[in-house]
Amino acid sequence: METEPGPDAAGGGSSQHPDQSGHTVPTANGSAAAASPGPASPGTVTVTGSGIAEAAPDLMVVSIGVECRAQSVQDAFARAGAGSAAVTAAFRQHGVAGPDIRTAGLNVRADLVWREGEGQKVTGYVAAATLTVRLRALGPAAAAISEAVDAGGNDVRLNGLELTFSDDAAVRARAREAAWLDALAVARQYAHLASSRLGQVLSVADNVPGQSPVPVARMQRAAAVESLAVEAGESKVEASITVVWELLAGT
Repeated sequence: METEPGPDAAGGGSSQHPDQSGHTVPTANGSAAAASPGPASPGTVTVTGSGIAEAAPDLMVVSIGVECRAQSVQDAFARAGAGSAAVTAAFRQHGVAGPDIRTAGLNVRADLVWREGEGQKVTGYVAAATLTVRLRALGPAAAAISEAVDAGGNDVRLNGLELTFSDDAAVRARAREAAWLDALAVARQYAHLASSRLGQVLSVADNVPGQSPVPVARMQRAAAVESLAVEAGESKVEASITVVWELLAGT
């Protein structure tokens, strides 16, 4: 009697069964099934853009200190306090408001000297007070600083000046816009080189590099400001953003 070959006789021991969608899938001993691929996932392109905006600053921040030496802590502290009060009064006469003057530091230390055979000896005490002053009128700023230094005498130290913005929101917005355009231009170039096109924006990160103030040279002695001239120039604000786009097939 002849018999029909079984399902495993001619197929190398494999069998296939249709699934519910009509596609074939392998059985335990089968080969890979034929299945229709789904849509390809889009790639991404990540770009960091930077931008700079410049504008004339409208605020000067002054760090000014008084440093006094005396034989006792009380005398050194009293002299530093008197000098600091004189400097503050001079700025007040130039219209500097109360909130724009603040004490940034106050300390007293021993003044030490090394002597052969004796080691370190205390020869007196040094008291120092530091003020931070915001000058909102740049035109008379040089005159205000000069009079404040004269009021404090030779104990005054001008630690530094910084030109900046009282409100940098508008300048920072222009810097961010420039950073966005920079990132977009680079991303479009990469998409073109990859024979692709940009899709949706997936994420934006603000890197906040901060503002670059205009520094003015540090001066230690009071006499250095007698011929001080302040030129505002321009200060710049920088922005940096990182943007991720979809990268789609096609041009």
